[in-house]
Amino acid sequence: MNKKLIALAVTGMASSAVLAQTNVTVYGVADLGYVYSAGNAGRDALGIKIPGKNVFSGIANGITSGNRLGFKGEEALGNGLKAVFTLEYGLSMDVNQGVGTGGLNARQQFVGLASNFGTVSLGRQYAPGFNATANNDALEATDMSIQSNLSVYAGNSITPNSPARYNNSIAYTSNNLSGFTISAIYGFGETGDSFGGFNDKLVSTSDNGKIGLGLNYANGPINLDAVYQSRQNVTLGLPRPIPGLVGLGDDINEWYVGGSWDFKVVKAYASYQALDDKNRVGFLDDNKIWTLGLSAPIGNGVFGLSYGKLSLDRKGAPDGDSWGWGAMYQYNLSKRTALYAAYTYFNNDKYSIPVQTQVAGDGTGIGAAGETNYTFGTGIRHSF
Repeated sequence: MNKKLIALAVTGMASSAVLAQTNVTVYGVADLGYVYSAGNAGRDALGIKIPGKNVFSGIANGITSGNRLGFKGEEALGNGLKAVFTLEYGLSMDVNQGVGTGGLNARQQFVGLASNFGTVSLGRQYAPGFNATANNDALEATDMSIQSNLSVYAGNSITPNSPARYNNSIAYTSNNLSGFTISAIYGFGETGDSFGGFNDKLVSTSDNGKIGLGLNYANGPINLDAVYQSRQNVTLGLPRPIPGLVGLGDDINEWYVGGSWDFKVVKAYASYQALDDKNRVGFLDDNKIWTLGLSAPIGNGVFGLSYGKLSLDRKGAPDGDSWGWGAMYQYNLSKRTALYAAYTYFNNDKYSIPVQTQVAGDGTGIGAAGETNYTFGTGIRHSF
């Protein structure tokens, strides 16, 4: 009995020693609210107007912040070197999906080394466009954000959404250098080329690879971001196109510039971005997106207002436009808990795409080309 007690004590001391050397933080966000969204039903394949409206009314998940459960930590290795990791998973709190039934969807998960020269990490990680778009958005890159909705429905990877998370990636982020931070990432495509039923080659450095480069300057009231991202040799998992034939296999290039200036009484935001699909048979429409916004502290909260426009340069079809505006007020009950209310409005011309607010009907069903739609959402967010 005494031997067992001694063994347990030794094990406990060893575990305590390990925990003392490794700093692990559990964190997360719980955000739920009510959403009402409506828009005209649009037109059928023959161009005939469909009567009635598309309507969504219900509880929505992650209106202002994606729900998540995360673990991050670091271990000092000596001489200024430390190991770092993050494991972060999405939760759908309005349905039975998350821990347990339905499983977890990884938002980001990586491991790496950090030193005075910066951080190098491996895994599923944010590309520079994710943080850049969040930095320069009056609606804080929420699912009610104008830039967020225009960019994600247009297929851009410079967006505060899942397309700006790169799988199979290696990333470098510098330490702050007099206000400047440099970031770079490469996501290996790891696409199997196949033709005639034979999988003869695994390509990890070319087909469907992803590159991201970012420069951020943050000093006092000023924030500036410049980003370049590219999807290389896009094949969509299909056999590589035969030379000389029209098909996929070329790059999709994007760039972004954005900034904000905090005047204390009001904060101003602006951004401009473009996408160029080099494929002769366009996977995506070339596009340009610009946004303007203002936010101001009111009472114990912040009010934000934003406007943005998407212009499509379509291959073999008339060009299209979508524009929208939105407003949001967040009232802080504490440092961790806030109530919010937001409104968005989108107008899609008949040659554009069905842009809508993402949380309306889980991202489908409300927006229609040639029609307008609006969304109202209100809820509560708690961070821990």
